[in-house]
Amino acid sequence: MSSVVHLKKPAADARGYSIVHRPGKAIVDERAEVVAGLLAAPARIAPKYFYDELGCALYGAICQLPEYYPTRTEIAIFRDFRSEIAEAVGQGGQFVDLGAGDCCKAEAWLPFLNPARYLAVDIAGPEIERALSRMAPDFPGTELVGVVTDFTHGVDLEGLLDEREVTFFYPGSSIGNFSPEDARALLASIHRACATRPGSGLLIGVDGKKEKALLDAAYDDALGVTASFNRNILLHLNRRFGFDFALDAFTHRGFYNETAGRVEMHLEAVSEQVVKARGYERTFAKGERIHTENSYKYTPGEVAALLQDSGFTRTRRWSSPGDGYSVFYAS
Repeated sequence: MSSVVHLKKPAADARGYSIVHRPGKAIVDERAEVVAGLLAAPARIAPKYFYDELGCALYGAICQLPEYYPTRTEIAIFRDFRSEIAEAVGQGGQFVDLGAGDCCKAEAWLPFLNPARYLAVDIAGPEIERALSRMAPDFPGTELVGVVTDFTHGVDLEGLLDEREVTFFYPGSSIGNFSPEDARALLASIHRACATRPGSGLLIGVDGKKEKALLDAAYDDALGVTASFNRNILLHLNRRFGFDFALDAFTHRGFYNETAGRVEMHLEAVSEQVVKARGYERTFAKGERIHTENSYKYTPGEVAALLQDSGFTRTRRWSSPGDGYSVFYAS
């Protein structure tokens, strides 16, 4: 005689949702991580530090800019192919929203997919708590769980998923923020969670390679919102770790590196600056750059190979005209 065992669910309170805080797969001393990056040559800051409260708001503004095509292009694909995508994904089960932010993209899918459990996974706790508070009255039949964690070293939701099928949702071409090697590792961790739950899969949006002028404009807009977003990472480090960066001493650089197949964002020192914080000191020469983000662009064939290398064996694809942006469902 066999029996089905369900994991104990995180307890939702009167708000209609629950919040779980858990360490990422890799235990990281974040201040040491930041210092090591700043001491490197060239200096670098991990893009996860963009997303304090102000950074989340600025990113939301970027997504509305006329130059920033990925968001509206992906939304158009979701709208035009919603029935086909919903049929591929299936209804019920569990829906995991990676890098959920304000949860708006996933929220649009919930009425069509009717998951029993929705997990909003993000490093920005206040952002997902506000989102779940907004969503709770509209989805009383769905268990809403916010998971505050850093999944950049791999997805680990042990104890939060049961044996039912799960759909991982990773929109916005956020996979492009990882190097191909790290993207492969992240996707492999998602595949491992899918492999033990029949009927599971990954719904992911990926931006394609295109003209340099279009990409340069998308990451260096005329209003300077992306520049403010980039410089805000320094303000976040000042507040969180006690650095003394002068924001006006750095200017934003965003451009497409055609050889590497990626957009790069940097902060360039406009004059020499000495940055200090609790025993740490680093001199930045005029013109020296801090590398803050990459956004790799992929052809559809490159995405298919990346998914296959990560363990997925079946894919479906929906794309914008000219294959400039694609949505994949991999299982």
